[in-house]
Amino acid sequence: MNEFLENQPLFQQLDEQTLNDVLRHAHTRTLAKGTFLFYQDDPATAFYIVQHGRIRLSQLSPEGQQVIVRFLTEGEAFGIVAVLSNIPYPVAANAVEDSTLIGWDGETFQQLMLQYPQLALNGMRIMARYMRETISRLREITTERVEQRIARALLRLARQMGTPSPNGILIDMSLTRKDIAEMSGTTLYTVSRSLSKWQEMGIIQSSREQVCICAPHQLAKIAEDWVEEKWQE
Repeated sequence: MNEFLENQPLFQQLDEQTLNDVLRHAHTRTLAKGTFLFYQDDPATAFYIVQHGRIRLSQLSPEGQQVIVRFLTEGEAFGIVAVLSNIPYPVAANAVEDSTLIGWDGETFQQLMLQYPQLALNGMRIMARYMRETISRLREITTERVEQRIARALLRLARQMGTPSPNGILIDMSLTRKDIAEMSGTTLYTVSRSLSKWQEMGIIQSSREQVCICAPHQLAKIAEDWVEEKWQE
């Protein structure tokens, strides 16, 4: 478990004794597929790291429209910004597949941060990164064409959970066109039309709940400013 924590941004540069103490205060949660861990506007009492499985973070607009904020995979933390800011959870979290989480009570973790300043510094860096991501997503929604947003959503998922396949980069999770629409702030019809066109062009292969990116460089060109260094490795 210590090796797992050492690879997480929140626990970087902590010695083994400190990691042991932090882990001693942790608890484990298991979620069956489809189960909600918390709902939007619930009090933020704890934060979590995905040990196994996949978690979906979503938000309801005042008009009742659901927006998928992010999919999380193994090693990714969530809820920490709300916990450290003493605000309600701004999103709902539910398991896309059977999942295991490692969690820390908010008040307990704040005491650990006072005891181990490196934890506090790491937490600030994570909050700053999330803020940059939020600003970037807001810019996408307000300034970019729909096809750009869809392309960026697919590339973002490929970077998180893409696996090599004979046809390209397979997004290794169940992914519906409705999911993609809710990630990119558009309609199911628009997503279906874009994916069908890209499939005809040989850029992707799309089935009912799976997407394989066959030509990531071409998809990156559609996304325009998307950083392509991963595909050049």
